[in-house]
Amino acid sequence: MESPQLFTSVIIYIILLFVISVHEWAHAWTANKCGDPTARLLGRMTWNPIAHISMVGTVIIPLIGILGPALGMGLPFAIVGWGKPVPVNPNNYGNYVRDDVLVSLAGPLSNIVITIVALIIVKILTFMHGELVMLIIRDILFPLAQLSFFLAFFNLIPFPPLDGSHILRPLLTYNGRKILDKMSAYGFIILIIFINTPIFDIIIGGINGLFMLIANIII
Repeated sequence: MESPQLFTSVIIYIILLFVISVHEWAHAWTANKCGDPTARLLGRMTWNPIAHISMVGTVIIPLIGILGPALGMGLPFAIVGWGKPVPVNPNNYGNYVRDDVLVSLAGPLSNIVITIVALIIVKILTFMHGELVMLIIRDILFPLAQLSFFLAFFNLIPFPPLDGSHILRPLLTYNGRKILDKMSAYGFIILIIFINTPIFDIIIGGINGLFMLIANIII
């Protein structure tokens, strides 16, 4: 791997860790606001990535997606990732259904906020000149905005253990919820298979198209 490729891969991975950490912090913060201090008491209400690392979702899958192409492996992985699930005790919620949805939405919404803030900073920096400014925009801010936006919608896919499954749950019938619960045992396997299907490629294209639309509006 050449030095520029290695540099880019390291930056992307650091960005991913930041995005995942804020995502998981948002879950923990919202759960605490909804009356459940479990995640806060267990040290998960933090931006420290160490507290949120999942060996599969934060290390193995992202590194394959990031380093694979740079190593010439040509793997069909997208750059996806997730953190260790934030522990919650729904019995502490004021309203179980409402608060479960709010806690689940908090992570993706935090990613969308990161995207908007990063694009606004890019807009401000476009009024400046210099190689360093262009480097920050090209290698840090724009990838941060794009990856954060992608992960927001990736996490809304209604497969356990992703946030979308919690948002979908209240809309299902009793039998539908039972099926979703059974899927939870095989969630990671289903997810790994799904991200390597043509359907996922279509979803990626749609998300990227929406991101470019928003980026063009802001920038």
